[in-house]
This record gives sequence, structure tokens and C-alpha cells, in this order.
Amino acid sequence: MSKPGNRMEVVIRSEAADDREAIYRVTADAFRGRPYAGGNEQDLVNRLRELGQLSVSLVAMDEDQLIGHVAFSPVSLSDGSGPWFGLGPVSVSPACQGRGVGGQLIQSGLDEIASRGALGCVLTGDPAYYQRFGFELAPENVPKSEPAQYFQLKLLSAGEAGGTFAFHPAFYEKLGR
Repeated sequence: MSKPGNRMEVVIRSEAADDREAIYRVTADAFRGRPYAGGNEQDLVNRLRELGQLSVSLVAMDEDQLIGHVAFSPVSLSDGSGPWFGLGPVSVSPACQGRGVGGQLIQSGLDEIASRGALGCVLTGDPAYYQRFGFELAPENVPKSEPAQYFQLKLLSAGEAGGTFAFHPAFYEKLGR
């Protein structure tokens, strides 16, 4: 594994069926004890997969070890346009955090959804982190169950987004625990 403090260069690839247990473990470890975590992020990934709503699921590999994962799922916009995607959760093994792995996963996922004709991507997260990927606060588009100060949008092929977004209902189910 790369030395702590250095940017890690990893291999990003689509998830394989035998990655599921490692994805679950990395996601649980990445969010454990975080004040912003619901504690069920690993269950959400499984639920989206089970419902056929895991549009893009990429893993970061350091040699033969899975150290990160990012999920993209479809979201809807009240104006009926699409396709739009939601980013998250994104997870990196605690030992590898702060070394660019999450950024590589996010950028690879954004490139993938753009190649699929995505109009844009939304997320709820830290604006200071996600602005580096071109996300901007979008209080006029925020779903009713999300905090406006963290809801963000990145336009890809769309010129604008008119209406309110909605994440898949799995995001609001009581999962796991």
C-alpha cells in the first residue's frame, strides 16, 4: 500500500459480484462514528443494488485490496426531464482517506454518467469538498427531505434544472441497524 500522506494512485473499475462484501465493509468502516452519518450507508448501497437502482458502482483497488467505492443512482426532477443522477455514498477505507481516492472515484463516476447522457448530478454533502468537482449549492432544487445548505447540483449536458429533485425512496427507508 502507498505511504501515508501521499496521493494514492488506484485502479478504478466497475464493481464485480464478488466485491459486494468488501464494499459493505469499506462503507461501514468509512462512515462509522461520523457525526453526519446515518449508520446505514452500507445497507443503502445493498438496497439500491437489490432494487436495480445502482446505476454506476465503482470500486478503487490498491493492488488486490478494495479500498473505496462510489455509488450513483437515478434521481427524478419534477419537470420530468432526465436522466439525472445522485452521487453517494462515496466511501474510502479510513487508512486511505485524505489521499485522493475519493476524488478519483467521484471523477470516474461523473465521467461515466456523462458518457451515458446525464443531464446532471445532485448530492447532499459538504460544499467545500464537492465544489472542486463543479458542484454548486442548489437551494431552488432541493428535495423536501434534504437540508438546503448541503444540497448541490452539477450540470452536465443540461443548461438548467427547473424543479425539485427527488432521490430514490430507498434513501429514506429505515435500513439495517
